[in-house]
Amino acid sequence: MTQLMGRPIVEVPQELGTRPVLADMLTGVRTALLGLAVVAVPVLGLWVVTPYADDGAAGAVRLAGALWLLGHGAPVLRGAADAPLTATPLLLGLLAVGQLYRAGGRVAARRGLRSRWGGPSALWCGYCAVAVAVVLHCSGAGLFRSRVLPDVLAVTALAAAATAAGARTADRAAGVRPPARSAGWPVSWWRAGRRVLDRAPAWARPDGGAAVVRTAALAGGAGLLAAGAAVVAVAAVLAAVAGAGPATAAFGYGPVAVVGLLLLSVVLLPNAVLWAAAYALGPGFAVGAGTLVAPAGAVLGPVPEFPLFALVAEPGAGGWRWAACALPALAGVVPALLLGRRAAEGPEAVAGSGATEGSGTAEGPEGAEGTAEDVGGTAGAPGPAGPWHPVATVVAVLAAALLLGAAAAVLAGFSGGALAAGRMAELGPVPWRTGLAAAGWFEVVAGPGALLVRALALAGAVDRTAGGREAGGRAAGTAAADGGAVGAAGAVGAVGAALAGTAAVGGALAGRARRGALLLRTGAYALVLRLGGPPDGAAATDPDPDSAPAPAPGGGRSASRSSS
Repeated sequence: MTQLMGRPIVEVPQELGTRPVLADMLTGVRTALLGLAVVAVPVLGLWVVTPYADDGAAGAVRLAGALWLLGHGAPVLRGAADAPLTATPLLLGLLAVGQLYRAGGRVAARRGLRSRWGGPSALWCGYCAVAVAVVLHCSGAGLFRSRVLPDVLAVTALAAAATAAGARTADRAAGVRPPARSAGWPVSWWRAGRRVLDRAPAWARPDGGAAVVRTAALAGGAGLLAAGAAVVAVAAVLAAVAGAGPATAAFGYGPVAVVGLLLLSVVLLPNAVLWAAAYALGPGFAVGAGTLVAPAGAVLGPVPEFPLFALVAEPGAGGWRWAACALPALAGVVPALLLGRRAAEGPEAVAGSGATEGSGTAEGPEGAEGTAEDVGGTAGAPGPAGPWHPVATVVAVLAAALLLGAAAAVLAGFSGGALAAGRMAELGPVPWRTGLAAAGWFEVVAGPGALLVRALALAGAVDRTAGGREAGGRAAGTAAADGGAVGAAGAVGAVGAALAGTAAVGGALAGRARRGALLLRTGAYALVLRLGGPPDGAAATDPDPDSAPAPAPGGGRSASRSSS
């Protein structure tokens, strides 16, 4: 009884339940505080164990807030001269984007019947409230000082993009199509490009290739990151073999300094990987104004004392360093395989690649949805049957190269920046050069590779078709011969069965006739005996009870009376 009283009488289904706006806002606040704690705990820990710290706890908290803002791409001023600090620690940025993406997806999945201000919007408001508080705290006088308006705009823009991406992914998984007005500028550009492509001839359009183009671009980006990681690993091994340089002199300042430098190196490790990828692509990167580190050679000036700068190549000509340029070529192999196989399959593989032909909808960039014309023409006028034309294959490779180049340019811009004014105001790769090099390498390697894979796949399909036809002809001939033999045997068996059946029926009729004749003769003989009577003396010698005359009526009774 107690259990029944403790349960609600009427339960509201989860999909019809309401979630207060304040709860979603608190989710955003919790997400921001969790990311801030990841930065603040190590900073405060190092401040506690430092024997003679130059600043108090307020300075340590300000440093944690400045690092958190830098992770969102927000600029910070350093020192009394207000030197700009714009280099984004990408590991902190990835942490913030991942948290917002997951939180946006969870909140959107629990949407229910709520007001228009609930859900991802409330989550974004809660996150931005914490960001405003951090910006205001760091805006006062100190070693690190925030710039209020640019910092707030940077944090709010990143939070809006990550939250919207997570919510869109959750809605797509739940089968909820967002309204057309919610599509951002990437989707608008994508649809504008599709309209331009639809004006091309049908044979020059890669119908149904949006999904494989995105997959190929992601595979190319992953290959470039792997190339950058390989360059960093080789440079670390060479630096360890050559011994410590001036950039590692800070390791002699004590264990606390060593731990701090190691933590900062880990935070900036994704930046180093992107710089190494730009090095492998050819444009290279800068470590100060008027410097360049590239496979063709290195021109350097004084380098700050930081462990990652110890991995920078020594000044001089390229020489064997040109071997690093082979890594981007290897990164284009997998996209070539993907695009070539898809080109050989043709529009029939749209359902397997992420777009549905019958539904009339398809996915656009970043999970956006559109009509069927956003992927491969109108729903009522599908593309030509069969594999893609070579021109259409080249167009698909070009689209993937443009996506990869745009992403490489954006990441290169975030990975670089400024550490101070003057000479150290230029750090990292040049965005447009890196993006152009990434797109060019992709097109040069994946274009011929995709055409080669397409040709090989089509040749293999032709061989399989011819072999299948020959095997089918042989099987048909064998089946016909076997069928003729089986038919003849069946005919003979049928005739034999018919004759056997006829003989069986004749035997049965003959037996019945013999039995009938025997019964008829027996009956006739019995009738003759009854009518003719027994011969003389037959009763004494051979009494036959069957042939004895029947007693007269009453004869037995009169014989009894006489004997009595």
